Amino acid sequence: MAAEWWRGAVTYQVYPRSFQDDNGDGVGDLNGITRRLGHIADLGADAVWLSPVFTSPMKDMGYDVSDYRDIDPVFGTLADFDALLARAHGLGLKVIVDQVLSHSSDQHPCFRESRRSRDNAYADWYVWADPKHDGAPPNNWMAIFGGGAWTWEARRHQYYFHNFLAEQPDFNFHNRAVQDFHLDNMRFWLERGVDGFRLDTINYYFHDRLLRDDAADFRLKRKPEANPYNMQYHLFSKNQPENLDFLRRMRALTDEYDARMMVGEVGDGHHAIELMGQYTSGRRVHQCYSFEMLGPDFSAKHFRSKVEGFFKGAPEGWPCWAFSNHDVNRHVTRWQAHGASREALAKQAAALLLSLQGSICIYQGEELGQTETELKFEELTDPAGINFWPEEKGRDGCRTPMVWQASAPNAGFSTANRTWLPVKPEQAAVAVDRQGAGSVMGFYRLMLALRKARADLVQGATEFFDLPEPVLGFRRGSATVCLFNLSPKPVNVPVAGGTILLAQAAEAGKAGLTLGPNGFAILDGGEVG
Repeated sequence: MAAEWWRGAVTYQVYPRSFQDDNGDGVGDLNGITRRLGHIADLGADAVWLSPVFTSPMKDMGYDVSDYRDIDPVFGTLADFDALLARAHGLGLKVIVDQVLSHSSDQHPCFRESRRSRDNAYADWYVWADPKHDGAPPNNWMAIFGGGAWTWEARRHQYYFHNFLAEQPDFNFHNRAVQDFHLDNMRFWLERGVDGFRLDTINYYFHDRLLRDDAADFRLKRKPEANPYNMQYHLFSKNQPENLDFLRRMRALTDEYDARMMVGEVGDGHHAIELMGQYTSGRRVHQCYSFEMLGPDFSAKHFRSKVEGFFKGAPEGWPCWAFSNHDVNRHVTRWQAHGASREALAKQAAALLLSLQGSICIYQGEELGQTETELKFEELTDPAGINFWPEEKGRDGCRTPMVWQASAPNAGFSTANRTWLPVKPEQAAVAVDRQGAGSVMGFYRLMLALRKARADLVQGATEFFDLPEPVLGFRRGSATVCLFNLSPKPVNVPVAGGTILLAQAAEAGKAGLTLGPNGFAILDGGEVG
């Protein structure tokens, strides 16, 4: 159905600062994205997701919004956005824009007024609390980017709450006027013609009204946490039940328009799959994705448990799976210990991701087999990396510029003498032979074409086979069998019959199918076991 174009669709994530610089200032922009949209369409994606391009002081690279209805000059203008939208639609691509609703920039007019006094029109638009009698913050909530989550404002004699930077104060969603404000902002972009929203930190909208302390994390860990935020079990600073009603209001808004969609980012270390199920059921958001497949685990047990766990817990819900994004180390580097080579691991990861039941999100550069960039401290821009160096190096390593041509200055990203993050030789090198049939990008095109051609891979349910590690195997729909050797050593899988549709390092024999290092096979038919 056209109205449910998103169900099983493949979205290509663009990080605008790093995709293509068109005006030569060293920072990617909207006109650059427009110029490169053909690459995304030719790859075979269905939609493009733009990380924030709204007006911002860029303390957190656009995730600190100071105007929800305009484009930051570093990226261009509203007219440039409209041109991008028209070009994408002309190529058959849907356009999804980020919405950062849980918090704003401290330079947003609403917060600048809110912090002035306790009796202005926006006084209750953000989360304010009195100090304890000894002057301490009202509770023990921590900020993700380091330190406590409360900052003092002398004019109000109160603290304000921020889950992230002090320059990113959290909205008070218990105030219905705040909800209406954000629904109106979303309507602005819907009227402009966007096809959907990616909702940042969707489980952070509401806080506990009683401001109760978060508990200590109960889990045993192999090594101490570098970030104290991860030492807590966040029972009260996020994940509040009031969120469910607001998500229904958001859904009612998007339902006023034809064929629009919302995908929520669920950031939680304890209940992510459960929250994904709640948020995608009962006429709330259309789909959710989490960080469950964005970590170091590369085992059959892990992938199976996440897929089975979601559909068992939310049979009416819908997931969106990703292996990389702008917040985590790129998966080819993250999982390199399981790979026989960069190319073999990159192709296998593509085959696995694009075989999963749900919608899929690909992060720019994955189709090249791009690796994480090693950066020096003085090259960093990310507050997380700066604050926690060297235990955590932040997110800049996955945000370095897209490479288009190895021999060109800055690998074709920009003509500037200096780009906002450097293009290192190791990253530029993956642009070599990018068009070749045997390249990682050539494989992405094949796999995306196969997914579109096989209804099983878009719509079919998943039946997992009971196979020993490191083999992951499942059937999609009635006739598509998917087998993966998640290791750099060969294995044998008992398979009878079936026709190989797409494979790597796979050889059929009397005893079944031999899968070499990072080998896989996608078959039409066949019996396993």
